[in-house]
Amino acid sequence: MMQFEHSSWIAAPVETVFDFHKRADAIELLMPPDQKVQLVSREGGLEAGARVEFRIPVGPFRARWVAHHIAYEEKRLFIDEQREGPFAAWVHAHLFKEENGGTRLTDSIELALHGGPLIEALAGWAVKRKLRKMFEYRHEVTRRMCEGRS
Repeated sequence: MMQFEHSSWIAAPVETVFDFHKRADAIELLMPPDQKVQLVSREGGLEAGARVEFRIPVGPFRARWVAHHIAYEEKRLFIDEQREGPFAAWVHAHLFKEENGGTRLTDSIELALHGGPLIEALAGWAVKRKLRKMFEYRHEVTRRMCEGRS
């Protein structure tokens, strides 16, 4: 199992940052345009029981990715888990915490690659690099939207 975490401080109250993630268009706004991810369907919001399906590029192919939300605490966290997709395992916690008059936004992911520890040792760095780039983009969009700098 691999761990990935990206955290940043946003100069806006927790309520503002959390409410941004609740927006119906938040998923589309947070997807880096160069990743060519297609939203197929969405059922529910962020609460436990919600479901999202994407089609994502994997090399020259497109893969189905289905995530179910498994935990939710208003203005504190929501967690989604891959039920079908490109990873052997994927649990993504979105954490919101008041800090110095703003919000500490942390994305914490536990993931496993198909092929086990050997594949993770060989390719894990590339996966983490792609995740880092994606979450830097997502946090910058969140910062702009929540700090009123759109």
